[in-house]
Amino acid sequence: MNIFRMFGDLSHLLAIIILLLKIWKTRSCSGISGKTQILFTVVYTTRYLDLFFSYISLYNSVMKVIFLVASYATIYLIYFKFKATYDKNQDTFRIEFLLGPCAVLALILNHEFSVVEILWTFSIYLEAVAILPQLFMVSKTGEAETITSHYLFCLGSYRALYILNWIYRYVYEDFKDWIPVIAGIIQTVLYCDFFYLYVTKVLKGRSLKLPA
Repeated sequence: MNIFRMFGDLSHLLAIIILLLKIWKTRSCSGISGKTQILFTVVYTTRYLDLFFSYISLYNSVMKVIFLVASYATIYLIYFKFKATYDKNQDTFRIEFLLGPCAVLALILNHEFSVVEILWTFSIYLEAVAILPQLFMVSKTGEAETITSHYLFCLGSYRALYILNWIYRYVYEDFKDWIPVIAGIIQTVLYCDFFYLYVTKVLKGRSLKLPA
C-alpha cells in the first residue's frame, strides 16, 4: 500500500458514492449509461472471485465487497427501481463489441491459462473500455449533468492515480505487471478529452457541453 493506491481507491469509492447518491436523491437515472454499469458489474464479478478462496487483508476484502454490492445495487436502481427514468434510446453502444474482443484477448494474453487467471485478465481488459458506453452517451446527448461529470472525473482520477502507484512500485519494489499497466494507460487516455472539458468548464461553474 502506498499513498497513490490509497487515494486511487478513495477516488474510485467516491465515484461510486457520487453515482448512487445522484440516482437516489434525484430518483432518476437520467444521463447514466446502464450498459457501462453492466460492464463494471461484470468486471468486479470476474475479478473478485478470489474472495471465496484467498485472503489478503481486511481492507482488501472490504473494498471488494463494497464494489460488488454497489455495482449490483446500481444495476437494480437503473433497471428496476427507477427504470422509467432510464433513457435506453440514448444508451445504444454495442457492448458485445467490447465483451468479445476482451474475452479473446484474455485467452491469448494472460499470466496463466487457468479459469481464475483468465477471468481476472478479462476483467482488466474490460475495465479499460467499460466507460466507453457512458462517454458515447455523453457525446451523443451533447452534455452531462454536473454530478455525472464529477462521477466521471473521479473514475478517471482513480485510474490515473493507479498508474502513479505502478510507477512507485516499479521504482521501490521492482514490481512489473504489464497487463494492468497497459490497460490502465489505455483507460486513462480515454478520459483525456473529458478531463480537459471538466477542468475548463465544470470547475468554473459551467455545465459540461460537448462539441457536436
